[in-house]
Amino acid sequence: MVDHESSLYPYSPSKPAAIFSMVIFLILLLIHFVKLSKTKTWFAVPLVIGAIFESLGYAARAYGHSHPSSKNAYIVQTMLILLAPILFAATIYMFMGRLVLASGHTKASIIRPTWLTKIFLGGDILCFLVQAAGASFLVKADASRSTKNLGKYIILAGLVIQLIVFGFFLVVAAIFHLRAGKAERLEIGTVKMLKWQKYMVTLYIVSGLVTVRNIFRVAEYVTGDQGYLLTHEWPIYIFDALLMAAALASCTSWYVGDIVQKASNGDEEDSGVTAIAMFALNIATAMGRNTPLIQKTTSRKPE
Repeated sequence: MVDHESSLYPYSPSKPAAIFSMVIFLILLLIHFVKLSKTKTWFAVPLVIGAIFESLGYAARAYGHSHPSSKNAYIVQTMLILLAPILFAATIYMFMGRLVLASGHTKASIIRPTWLTKIFLGGDILCFLVQAAGASFLVKADASRSTKNLGKYIILAGLVIQLIVFGFFLVVAAIFHLRAGKAERLEIGTVKMLKWQKYMVTLYIVSGLVTVRNIFRVAEYVTGDQGYLLTHEWPIYIFDALLMAAALASCTSWYVGDIVQKASNGDEEDSGVTAIAMFALNIATAMGRNTPLIQKTTSRKPE
């Protein structure tokens, strides 16, 4: 536990752990950026943005080791590490929509491919806005205890919404997988060039990692300030950093030109660019709310 009262952390942030995490996410960022540039699979741009968020977030935690009362570092690490997985989820939804089209079994989905991506991206954007709003209350410079508690409840609500949306998505994905697999077994003698079921497995793995991380975050906020998860640092590295790094590593196999090409031959409009623009707007809005607060706190100690 940290002794000095000015610290914003209930422990002394580990500099080696934060730097190690930052380096891992920077390596994954580089891998994704190179693959994205080569394959032009633009729906994966949120993965790159999310990797940037994670890298900056853990860089801020490393800085927080020597400057535990820095409001700037606390805001950056709180918001970016919290929000990055929502960007990963956005790519999961867009990848699923394209996978349905590329598989040739669009009728196996209980939601039309033209709507599948839009519906889940809409839920994802809602989660982003809710959690960003909650985080802005939580890191407010002059926030009272009641205001900070309100921020935690808002974040908790956003995490619960995210779990519900993700749970529904997994049900939709599983139903498609079963139906499409059955239809394919009936197509005797047909040679399938795209091994879509292999990509479904990686989609389940990544979705599972994000879900476990979200459950951890819910438990963290439910147990409160004095709970074990918030008063000890190791859980955030095991149940957040490690899981999200594994998710990013698993997603490196998604840069497949065949999926993009075959999906573009379907009747789904490319919602990737629109989604990216909306995410960028949301990010700017969330960060913009904190700019005056950062300026205010550079000349005084936080309460």
